[in-house]
Amino acid sequence: MDLSQREAAAQTRLEPVWFDYLQGGAGEERTVRDNRDAWGRWSLRPHYLRDVRGTSAATTLLGTPSPAPMVVAPTAMHRLFHPDGELATAAGAAAAGMIYTVSMAAMTSLEDIAATAPGAPRWMQVYMFADRGITKACCERAAAAGYAALVLTIDSPVTARNLRNERNGFNVPAGLTLPNLAPPDAHDLDIWGIVGAYDPAVTPDDIAIVSAWGGGLPVVVKGLVRGDDARRAVDAGAAAVAVSNHGGRQLDTCIATARALPEVVDAVAGDAEVYVDGGVRAGIDVVKALALGARAVLVGRPVIWGLATDGAAGVESVLRELTDDTARALALCGVTSPHDVTRDLLT
Repeated sequence: MDLSQREAAAQTRLEPVWFDYLQGGAGEERTVRDNRDAWGRWSLRPHYLRDVRGTSAATTLLGTPSPAPMVVAPTAMHRLFHPDGELATAAGAAAAGMIYTVSMAAMTSLEDIAATAPGAPRWMQVYMFADRGITKACCERAAAAGYAALVLTIDSPVTARNLRNERNGFNVPAGLTLPNLAPPDAHDLDIWGIVGAYDPAVTPDDIAIVSAWGGGLPVVVKGLVRGDDARRAVDAGAAAVAVSNHGGRQLDTCIATARALPEVVDAVAGDAEVYVDGGVRAGIDVVKALALGARAVLVGRPVIWGLATDGAAGVESVLRELTDDTARALALCGVTSPHDVTRDLLT
């Protein structure tokens, strides 16, 4: 089943309100569309007359081996899409060998996710909440549970409007909670009152604070689309930055990530790894991201399509398909490794 078929199958299996929540974005969803279209505006200039036997998509990300330049992006509330939720996502990502970035807004505790695939690589996404004790506790728990990095999402100083959710009266079914927003033994805590109570005063100084809360774990700063902001993050200690507009879910008409990526790469100048998300749907998109200077892409919605259709097996299938497609695209471009991709492959 290819990704377009996965998307269509997910739509038939999910309640319309959940599918709209997954697919939708802020405002008129122009950025959602532009993210996808922007990759197609770059054309490839492949090399030929080259030996591409033994082509591999394998790489390392913050020192962790990965079968492809790809990470499972943090996405919230997986039990809306499959009864096993994040446990199935973790199992599928582990089977494919991919790093899974667990959302702070997961419907499964980060400890239970770690226990599902104990040897698999995992990162933990965090938001800085107005009650900073919530974020501090999550960082401490992630470090104790063996997570290898913290992904600080910084593009949500306030909560955006989502017109689809407003029209649908989106709400989460009773009995489903967000256990990473509170200690496991917390009682009578208004979880849904916490959601969206982000700290509007996050600065580069908070990167070191988050790392310290996590016992020195490396921090990936996610949500940057400008070179100057990326440079500030790296100078403040970020181990990596992720070019992201939150999949079009925060600021509508925000620049597409494929367009923002080159400026960020140039500003970082090799001092940190650079990742990108938004609209990646094929191996050629991954190769284009590499050519623009990214170390890897983050994949969000396609993973959830796999989860919705076939649980853990669907997640694994989506990730393996993208891995194979990336290796095929590399070979067709005349290169045998992600590390051999250069910007002159694009026009």
